[in-house]
Amino acid sequence: MPDSQPLQGELSESQTEDEARTRLPVPVNALPATLYLLPMSDRPFFPAQTFPLLLNERPWLETIDRIGETAHKMVGLVLVKPDRPEDARQHDFHLVGTAVRMHRPRRADGKMQFIAEGVKRFRILDWISIKPPYLVKVEYPSDGRNQNSDELRAYAMAIINTIKDLVPLNPLYTEELKFFLNRFSPNEPSALADFAASLTTSSKDDLQQVLGAFNLRRRMEKVLVLIKKELDVAKLQSHIRRQVTDKIEKQQREFFLREQLKAIQKELGIAKDDRTADVERFRDRISKLNLKPPVEKRIEDELQKLSLLETGSPEYAVTRNYLDWLTQLPWGKHSKDKLDLKRARKILDRDHYGLDDVKDRIIEFLAVGA
Repeated sequence: MPDSQPLQGELSESQTEDEARTRLPVPVNALPATLYLLPMSDRPFFPAQTFPLLLNERPWLETIDRIGETAHKMVGLVLVKPDRPEDARQHDFHLVGTAVRMHRPRRADGKMQFIAEGVKRFRILDWISIKPPYLVKVEYPSDGRNQNSDELRAYAMAIINTIKDLVPLNPLYTEELKFFLNRFSPNEPSALADFAASLTTSSKDDLQQVLGAFNLRRRMEKVLVLIKKELDVAKLQSHIRRQVTDKIEKQQREFFLREQLKAIQKELGIAKDDRTADVERFRDRISKLNLKPPVEKRIEDELQKLSLLETGSPEYAVTRNYLDWLTQLPWGKHSKDKLDLKRARKILDRDHYGLDDVKDRIIEFLAVGA
């Protein structure tokens, strides 16, 4: 980030994002008993995640500075209910969040950025400060179960296979993800479950339920349901995408075939382009009409205009429609008017009840014409 400034307590420049990804997990007994909090509004942060976070500088600058003063450089990320984290109050915070280690904090243009390395989920026990910077007492419950059980390994294998099925279906997932997934072992189901949950596009409430599930079996069950739903949606998207692609390809193929047919017919002299066909059709109609010189001149001007326009232009369509209307009028053909006022009045009274004012106007019009 250009022109960025380091924040208080920033790690050394030699600390890279790759180092953050390969850092060994901190033992539970080394985790802090109190954490400063930062609210998350879009979705919860999981222990298996590592990526940059971007925050508004206000009102979190003091919080970042306080974190920089600590030895552990850790902060708690907690999902809040309001869409704007700045509007969150104590009762808007969920009880379960993720303790993350903060790397390379920077600020520029009223924004703050740092690399967040998820470490472990925690539960809020008590609030020390209910205003920014938020400070709480926390505990880190264990998964409560042997991670090497056959049931958990079965869940882990089901999750891994489902994610591998997702890779070719969803363009957001790449082969690199599949390679990265091979690093996870069925013997480490906790990290795998958190990683899989972070991949989904599930609602923030569903993801928060996964984060809040300290029981590992229940957590993996929830994750498997979410990842299966993701697979079903990806299959449907793939089916729709394939249908649209086939339809477009069919239309393009038909268009090219029609154009080729027109070109062949034109070369053989058995077909004319649309513009020539339109002009000849209108001239054929004109030859059958009894036109006065002014009318004939106007139609001829429009025909000349039509012959110069591109068939795909909007003006071509307007001119063609105008000529179509002009050449279908009965020029020079007249009907014999029947202006018998008594007979007209009789027909009006017979076919229409009331409407005396309207009938009088019609009779007046006929009388003037007579």
